[in-house]
Amino acid sequence: MNSDTPIVIPRGWTARSRLIRDRSTILASCLLLAMAIPCFLAPLISPYDPAAQPDIVGLQSVAPSFAHPFGTDPFSRDVLSRVIYGGRLSLTVAIIATIVSVTLGTAYGAAAGYSNGIAGAILQRILDALLSIPRLLLLIAIFAAWRDAPLFYFILVLGFTGWYGLARLVRGQVLALKGRDFVQSARALGASRARIFFRHVLPNVWSPVIVAATLGIGHVIVLEAGLSYLGIGVRQPTASWGNIIQDGSDQMATHWWISFFPGMAIVLTVMAFNVLGDSLLKALEPRRSVME
Repeated sequence: MNSDTPIVIPRGWTARSRLIRDRSTILASCLLLAMAIPCFLAPLISPYDPAAQPDIVGLQSVAPSFAHPFGTDPFSRDVLSRVIYGGRLSLTVAIIATIVSVTLGTAYGAAAGYSNGIAGAILQRILDALLSIPRLLLLIAIFAAWRDAPLFYFILVLGFTGWYGLARLVRGQVLALKGRDFVQSARALGASRARIFFRHVLPNVWSPVIVAATLGIGHVIVLEAGLSYLGIGVRQPTASWGNIIQDGSDQMATHWWISFFPGMAIVLTVMAFNVLGDSLLKALEPRRSVME
């Protein structure tokens, strides 16, 4: 091979190499694994049943010790076990709700951006109307009225109310891609609209979608914790990080461990997802991150 022949490096390989060399990405990934693995292996490693109340008097609000590393709550339940099981539920809710949001947002945004004329305008007006509704207030209203919502429907509601911003992002990406030279070339060669969309437009939208999904998981974790703290999310005795914090919210001065450990779990997990999302943005869209 001629030494002057340029070597073409695939974009995916380049992004992967950037992520591997990024120290913050490695630290965030290790932190997420350290948080997620114990949560999803909860039945195997949890020292106690998270709902068990072995001694409501003798073990009530006991400080951290060798037998109970995170202490116990006012109902004599082991806080460590509840944090582990609560993490499994909070992460599961966040991941599934984000998958629902990403699917809906990508589909709607791509349709709104690729549609022409009146159809595209109508889809955009509908999206503008949905974006004008405060999500948190909408969720509080829904779950305050539907107090016995099963966990499955709780996840679906979180997913169905979280795709508007992503849809706007995808729509903007599709509108920008429609005018690019490679799309115009494919159209000039006689490619159908469907082929242009699935072959040339949609693959170039995945980078911002992946970044938005990573950041969205952290956002849903905080949202679920807030709703559970208010008593309209995951209900007792099922453990989630939000309702564990609520168990000790009125005793922070004396029994700080009840709310401190689940609070730290939320902070570390959300921080790791945010750092990972920022690293993905720099790796997948280096020009955009430099401009910003």
